[in-house]
Amino acid sequence: MAPGRSIGLIGGLGVGASIYYYQQLAKVHAARGRAMNLVMVHAHVDRVLAAVESGDKPGLASYLTALIACLEAAGAEFAVVPAVAPHIAISELIELSPLPLVNLIAELKREVEARHLSRVALFGTRYAIESRLFGQLGSVEVITPRPAEVDYIHTAYFEVVDAGAATAEHRDGLTRLAHKLIERDRIEAVILAGTDLALVFDEGNTDFPHIDAARLHLNAIVRRALDQP
Repeated sequence: MAPGRSIGLIGGLGVGASIYYYQQLAKVHAARGRAMNLVMVHAHVDRVLAAVESGDKPGLASYLTALIACLEAAGAEFAVVPAVAPHIAISELIELSPLPLVNLIAELKREVEARHLSRVALFGTRYAIESRLFGQLGSVEVITPRPAEVDYIHTAYFEVVDAGAATAEHRDGLTRLAHKLIERDRIEAVILAGTDLALVFDEGNTDFPHIDAARLHLNAIVRRALDQP
């Protein structure tokens, strides 16, 4: 089996999401008859979230750059941050990183534009929701849920992150809220803007219009690893 290009994965930013990325990448490589080539480092999620909360984008980019340098030393050919919140500093990180990055936000923006969406909402951390995903989604109108709803989404999200798994209660509650936003606020799709939401929703249990950020990101990583268009 011909090996793919070496993927450098920054783990720890939600252990469940890191495992999900690892599993999915391994599955796709095997299905396509290719040997996966992957190296991983572990980030300290509390340090990353503290930088996100304080808006310390230079500090966050510097910390992630040091981790990417370790990936490069281990043979990685490009780097992946399998979490949404650290992408608040993606521009700064691209400038500093010794390796090219697969940019999750860029993939989301392309998908929103390709689907010609005009009104969307975000599920993920408070940082993603209240910043309208760091102001990087272009001209689409991003509708912010009501404050109590943002609190609920944020709390549910970190419960999933901390447990590394989701419950039926998480899925049912977020699904009810998605339908409420579609009806009340006339949104056209919910962007699942948190990679750990892959532990909550999949193709078989998601009955509302949505964009799965983790799936888009994984598809882009596979294209880079296997040199596909």
